[in-house]
Amino acid sequence: MKISLQRDPLLVQLQAVSRVASTRSAIQALSGVQIAASKRGCELRATDIDVGLKLPLLADVIREGVVVLPARLLLDVVRALPHDQVSLELRSAQHDVELISGNATFHIRTLRAEDFPPFPEPDMESAISMPGDLFVSTALKVAGSASRDETRPVLTGILVSATERELRMVATDSYRLSVKETPLEMPLSQAFEVNVPARALQELARLAAQVKDGQLTVSVRQNQVLFLLDGAVLSSRLIDGQFPNYRQLLPEAFEHELRFSGPELTEVVRRISLLAQKNAPLRLSFTAGELTVSAQTPDVGEASESLPVAFAGDPLEIGFNAEFLRAGLEAIEGGDVLLKLISPLRPGLIEAADESRFLYLIMPIRLNV
Repeated sequence: MKISLQRDPLLVQLQAVSRVASTRSAIQALSGVQIAASKRGCELRATDIDVGLKLPLLADVIREGVVVLPARLLLDVVRALPHDQVSLELRSAQHDVELISGNATFHIRTLRAEDFPPFPEPDMESAISMPGDLFVSTALKVAGSASRDETRPVLTGILVSATERELRMVATDSYRLSVKETPLEMPLSQAFEVNVPARALQELARLAAQVKDGQLTVSVRQNQVLFLLDGAVLSSRLIDGQFPNYRQLLPEAFEHELRFSGPELTEVVRRISLLAQKNAPLRLSFTAGELTVSAQTPDVGEASESLPVAFAGDPLEIGFNAEFLRAGLEAIEGGDVLLKLISPLRPGLIEAADESRFLYLIMPIRLNV
């Protein structure tokens, strides 16, 4: 294999695929990036088995071939190169790749190419297409609620459901639940429902950020899903297990439905959360016509701030995790928000007042009087 290319495009693509390469696998090749050069062009590939990424690479292919190099080392070397023109050539006898840029020459040992798994191919006959920005914005709305606890793998994913006219995504870590429904202008050819690791969809969001008005193609295969966007292919395993029935978690009725200016309430929560440290709860105290948001951390300090609200009835005080409450409010992104409550020990619901079809259920924290 021998290719010639520009440093900056190589660096950009390497930065993307290196995020996917494994950092803890016993298979050394999984810590590498595969460079595949053929008459059709050049590609960079990386995978940790769970998530894989394939990106096109603009290069002059002088000699075809495939090589696997340590991802982190190659990235560091390319970032430090002194010249814009770069050549890479496999030296089979030496089991390395010679990289030349200007007067700098590097010889980087290759990893076992036969240990690098084959990249899955999409099933284009059953694939569906939709606007990439809609898919990604829906995922980002709920991704923060996915669990990071690997002992409960089913909760580390985002439940992605697509029907003819609607895309819905759900995530929960059992302390909060996010649901976002997005209508589709163009009907989909078929429906699907899969549990995709949140990490994979966050990686897809990074790719989409580099593309304007990109059309996303989704191919669901057995135990796997592939996303095609502007020449890039992101593959991800699907999470086995039964995702919780989120509809059963949503209360049928609430005692109080309170309307706030979203930006105003969010700023109050941000300010007062500064004093909700060491897992201290954020207290929301409701009295006639007023909400007081307060926090107190022993040996640190306390803070409170009030704002008007159309509350009536007996006083109500409820506590929430400050980070979780702030995340739910920030997901609304402007406009008025509705806060629906039942009692101090029942979950609260945050939703956009403009019917943007976003729900955020949050469990309360028992308060010490």
